[in-house]
Amino acid sequence: MSNDTLNSPPELYLKGRAWVEIDLLALEHNAQTLQSLLPQGCQLMAVVKADAYGHGAIHIAKHLEAMGIKAFAVATVSEGVSLRQSGLLSDILIMNYTHPQNAVFLEKYGLMQLIVDGEYAKALNDSGYEIFVHISLDTGMHREGIDISKTEEIESIFSMKNLKVEGISTHFSSSDSLVQEDIDITMRQLSLFYDTVDSLVSKGYDVGKLHSQATYGLLNYDDDRSHFARIGIALYGVMSHDDKTRLSPKLKPVLSLRANIAQVRWIEAGESVSYGRTFVADKRIKLATVCVGYADGIPRNMSGKDATCLVHGKRAPILGRICMDLLMIDVSDIDNVVAGDVATLIGNDGDDEIRCEDFALLSDTITNEILSRLGSRLPRIYI
Repeated sequence: MSNDTLNSPPELYLKGRAWVEIDLLALEHNAQTLQSLLPQGCQLMAVVKADAYGHGAIHIAKHLEAMGIKAFAVATVSEGVSLRQSGLLSDILIMNYTHPQNAVFLEKYGLMQLIVDGEYAKALNDSGYEIFVHISLDTGMHREGIDISKTEEIESIFSMKNLKVEGISTHFSSSDSLVQEDIDITMRQLSLFYDTVDSLVSKGYDVGKLHSQATYGLLNYDDDRSHFARIGIALYGVMSHDDKTRLSPKLKPVLSLRANIAQVRWIEAGESVSYGRTFVADKRIKLATVCVGYADGIPRNMSGKDATCLVHGKRAPILGRICMDLLMIDVSDIDNVVAGDVATLIGNDGDDEIRCEDFALLSDTITNEILSRLGSRLPRIYI
């Protein structure tokens, strides 16, 4: 059974082990809301790398394409090929390295490749395949891209016979921050980007489509010259962390994570829970074992950090160390909990909610990591 093809009613799977629910109406709302923030002439480029941040890339991309979104970004050529083989017709940009030996797949599947330096461009050109490319300019992040001072290297790509330049991009290092120093750095990056673009245009080069903004760039800065905004985490209704942004659109979380309870028992004061005896009960406790663990993407370092699940709409603390396939919770204050009941780790239950941002904070990380590491053995159920 494919994780990306579960379209049957979720109740058919509630007697399983653990699963992810994907709310497609929330996804539609987010896409429409984010598109409404873009200036006229700028389109949303949906970032669906890492299996659409754990949401299921094929299903998410095809649903967004049906809505009218016509540009997508992924990390690897294999991700792009998978989308093409699923029937996606829109533009797909490969944002990470594709080995020149795999250039055949770029041509065969009509994928666009991000170019990060002149040497890489030459290697792809020498492969003999005709490839659509976007040029990445390094304006200060220093992760990848051609240094804007290397004008000859940038211009050389336009003359390579097998490469067709379709766009130019950059990436901001600090657009998630509204600290003045970071604002100054981001504005400088934006200025350097367009200075370089304008110089190329003045020399007669067709620079194609421009894109500088990712999620936080869109929410914190104005850019009325770009043709695309590369939107990832916000598309899924969460932010990387809880920092304030200049724009605060009403987004809806798309993903919920739930698991069944396998066993309920009482333990006495003085008894311990899980490996290493890191939790010892100081009173009689009703303990429930939940069918999800770190092999499913639950960070083991959440152990002992006031993390909770929701059961019957109430908070149940996680006790002891999280195991590979299981974790234990205290349901002493929750009535009528039995094996087969559902525990919610991310999402709503009754009047309460565990946000992905809260979940990530307890794990000392960001939501991007939490969502993208949710395991492949968790079925994705589309609602």
